[in-house]
Amino acid sequence: MAVQAAENDGINMEVDHLNDSLGNPGLISPDKEDLSRLLTVPFSGRIRGGMRPGKKIIVMGIVDLEPDSFDVSLTCGRASEKEEPPHDVALKLTARFTDRQFLRSARISGKWVGEEASTAYFPFIPDQPFRIEIHCEHQRFRIFVDGHQLFDFYHKVKSLSSIDTNSPCFARIRGGGR
Repeated sequence: MAVQAAENDGINMEVDHLNDSLGNPGLISPDKEDLSRLLTVPFSGRIRGGMRPGKKIIVMGIVDLEPDSFDVSLTCGRASEKEEPPHDVALKLTARFTDRQFLRSARISGKWVGEEASTAYFPFIPDQPFRIEIHCEHQRFRIFVDGHQLFDFYHKVKSLSSIDTNSPCFARIRGGGR
């Protein structure tokens, strides 16, 4: 599976910036052939300037034909080799296909907190493209999938600017048989 990740805040591009692989994160969704050339997963990229209200992260991909799950995490710093995931994770979104759950949680001081599971519907379909938008607001992340708002996740990490440094945005997508 391939994934595309972008920030809507891209002022200047750097070599390790999310937009480098994408050019301009335009308004047109790529088709399957274009998407597979962009990025592969797992993917880590730096959020220049950290997260802050008004910033948006976009992740586009194509679900595997026989998926198990995939997740997208906004982390606070890079994990050490022995530490997976990092000590603090501001937001972890997990799509589980076995029970059709779209979960969200956070990790504070090494402990997972605040897992939430309720959604109006499960938005992901095997072998179909998707677009996740993570909008950062003052008190919450607002999550959209394919243009539809699914839920809000209130901030557990108090300093949004710490969602920065080396690998704050990590997308991991796994597929497989059931």
